[in-house]
Amino acid sequence: MNNNLKMWVLGHQVFPQNLSANYDMAIGESQPNIPGPPPHHHEKYHESFYIMEGEMDFVINGELRKIKKGESVDIPPNTVHTFKNSGDMVCKWVNIHSPKGFSEFFNKYGVSETEVDAAKKSVSPEIIQQVLKTAPDYDMKIQMK
Repeated sequence: MNNNLKMWVLGHQVFPQNLSANYDMAIGESQPNIPGPPPHHHEKYHESFYIMEGEMDFVINGELRKIKKGESVDIPPNTVHTFKNSGDMVCKWVNIHSPKGFSEFFNKYGVSETEVDAAKKSVSPEIIQQVLKTAPDYDMKIQMK
């Protein structure tokens, strides 16, 4: 996947940024009522979200936090988290993973926005099963209940 293009990743529109720094950054949009990934943690990545428009519900170590426009959330390594746009408008956000490396997940599972039905394809059962199987390869430890 060419990371100069917008893509759909698990139902969210993501635009990875090419950076020379030791972190990955992506700009994204989540439509209303679209869930994020299953609860998971990263062993090495620090992750942050900054909300540019709308709001996003985060569950961090079991605690619900509503993050609104102009607010951010910091997610240290080994912190179980997920998110969902529970609002009625599009949520626009910036996501950072440090150190660099997580963008490979976006590149692997992103469906180019130029493909027909890209958003739908990004949540196909085949992709979901691949993500569940290979998530640990991207330091994404899914918490199965």
